[in-house]
Amino acid sequence: MGSRLRVALLFGGRSGEHEVSLRSAASVAAALAARHEVLPVLIDKRGGWLLQPGPAPAPAGGERICLVPEPDDKGRLRRRSDATVAAEPEIYFPVLHGPYGEDGTIQGLLDLAAVPYVGAGVAASAASMDKELMKALFAASGVPQGAYRVLRGRDAAAESDALEVLGLPLFVKPANLGSSVGVAKVRRPEDLEPALAGAFAYDRKVVLEAAVDAREIEVSVLGNEAPAASLPGEIVPDREFYDYDSKYSAESRTRLLIPAPLDQGVAAAFATVAVRAFLAVDACGYARVDFFLERGSGRILVNEINTIPGFTSISMFPKLWEATGLPYAELLARLVELGLVRHAERSRLRTDYGP
Repeated sequence: MGSRLRVALLFGGRSGEHEVSLRSAASVAAALAARHEVLPVLIDKRGGWLLQPGPAPAPAGGERICLVPEPDDKGRLRRRSDATVAAEPEIYFPVLHGPYGEDGTIQGLLDLAAVPYVGAGVAASAASMDKELMKALFAASGVPQGAYRVLRGRDAAAESDALEVLGLPLFVKPANLGSSVGVAKVRRPEDLEPALAGAFAYDRKVVLEAAVDAREIEVSVLGNEAPAASLPGEIVPDREFYDYDSKYSAESRTRLLIPAPLDQGVAAAFATVAVRAFLAVDACGYARVDFFLERGSGRILVNEINTIPGFTSISMFPKLWEATGLPYAELLARLVELGLVRHAERSRLRTDYGP
């Protein structure tokens, strides 16, 4: 791999997590620039692509471009004005959180263009973004998780049944979103209505989860066919639960304990289950697995898997790998390498039929 590989950094996106992506991209670009040529590509809130001069991404501005979804064009970025070539990336690095970025859509475009990219493919991205599909795959693979119900639109009978089965308190979440956007904790029956209205504003499907009295543990996973897990870390929120402000507000007093204060055997168990969750959705490249460690019982429950986790230098994913012995810049270089390896393997597969 050349020392100045051209890396197109895709960030922003048509998502409620647009601003989170801007933060991740700034950090990733700064670290990538030491070894690679960074081509920042802002995807604005309307879905337009803008190539920026770089290497530092900006929240606005750039030249309007597009990616032609044909292998013969070799992943070139072309100007919208006259279709001339604006840049020729050698690999794409999506740092897009939420719909139209983390859900398999951008991965599908990159696959159609037959270009290498960092992270999970279409199926794993889509399944991990959709909490209903993710939980079904976890159940099929025996990955432990809490009780939940799924609603497809407002249904009084189904809502009443979920309330009876799950009890209170419970969490209401859009099925296809992250960063705690649209998430509410329901403590009283009368709180369910506004919580559902808020979640359905973001998605046609909503997941209801039984609340668990637990510590919040996270594990980072890295690799393709033989993934490895980092040391576990612990989130200690500065409020009742780890909501958007607790994650991203400058006033947040949430603490990250790295490594998590756990017995060695318990820490090893988290690593084992994290890899199982990663394989259950057929992820590759990298992901962060979020857990609950139930107080009293000591049960390990998987909350969710994030195939494009937050990626600032102080985010849990890179900090966990740094504590495990892989510094930030080396981690990014490894992710680029894993993307190239996966692309090479896929390129060897047959796309025709014959004896």
